[in-house]
Amino acid sequence: MYATCGLRLTRYAEPRKIPASEEVGYSNAGFAWLPGASTYAQMLSPMLAAVTHRNRVAAVQKPLPRLRAGWALVRVRLAGICNTDVEILRGYHDFQGTLGHEFVGDVERVASAKDRGWVGRRVVGEINLACAGLGFRKPCGYCRRGIPTHCARRRVLGIIGHDGAFAEYLALPVVNLHRVPASVPDEAAVFAEPLAAACEILEQVDIRAHRAAAVIGDGKLAQLIARVLRAAGLRGGLRVTMIGKHEGKLRLARLADIVTAKLSTRSASRADAFTLTVEATGSPSGLALAQQITVPRGTVVMKSTFHGAANVETWPIVVKELTVIGSRCGPFPPALALLRSGRVDPRPLISRVFSLKDAAKAIRYAQQPGVMKVLLRVS
Repeated sequence: MYATCGLRLTRYAEPRKIPASEEVGYSNAGFAWLPGASTYAQMLSPMLAAVTHRNRVAAVQKPLPRLRAGWALVRVRLAGICNTDVEILRGYHDFQGTLGHEFVGDVERVASAKDRGWVGRRVVGEINLACAGLGFRKPCGYCRRGIPTHCARRRVLGIIGHDGAFAEYLALPVVNLHRVPASVPDEAAVFAEPLAAACEILEQVDIRAHRAAAVIGDGKLAQLIARVLRAAGLRGGLRVTMIGKHEGKLRLARLADIVTAKLSTRSASRADAFTLTVEATGSPSGLALAQQITVPRGTVVMKSTFHGAANVETWPIVVKELTVIGSRCGPFPPALALLRSGRVDPRPLISRVFSLKDAAKAIRYAQQPGVMKVLLRVS
């Protein structure tokens, strides 16, 4: 066992005993294992997972996840470390369980015969578990309105009430899964979830109405957002500028033909320069700059999630009559289309790949200055 910066490696002594109602072939719980499913002995076999408890992360042995009717068991190939994972270790959402929500993997088994066509498929998955996937016959008001990402019963993969992707296996409703095109390599497909979050901006803002857009921040999500905005705005002449602190990260953006500005320069803080500004710094300080550089009646999109209060004056929002939009998860089909077409290639953002057993080391590495995307190779 070791511990550094709140991270440690340990083991559970024994996996939990599976009750009779979960044994192979038992369908009284609402599902039955299909042909090719693991034997009872295999179900008892533990899997490796990286879990958080009391703001520490540990590599442990634990039982395979249970399946409900309409769910799939996914064997994870690659998983990505996100800033949200780091914020969870600082207390965000007070999550206790298996971390991780960015993944690509293969469907190993399904709980319902009608879904057997998914077995063997390479997939990525939406992280919000809503009424349909959780098996509620009567959907909540948000699901009825067509916004399941705000489901009143929502659980979130590796974030709220549901074990995540830093494990050999994960379980998700089949309705959450998306097939990965054969031409998209694992190292690109693992970016599908954050790329979908970047695509959400296109659902919320009419890009055609803008000629100058800024992305504040030069980290992983900011890089994806800038690439998505550039790809979407090429025909309309949208000029996208990334504003950041780190020359190495800004260089990555320039390699993708994105204009950059160093935060310390005068051009980066020029007042009323952009009609659309996306704040993706991961820091409370980004909102103040976003208010400054956005034109009156312009639009500010907020992407940062961080644990703690933001000490920011909000009077410019009123005086400049700014439209402020919160933006979170997004649609997977446009993200996968961008990956398939090659219009967005996120692979240059990968800094290093670790083994799942070294998850604690990987998360420490991911927090070092200059590091971009860190992946966990699972299988």
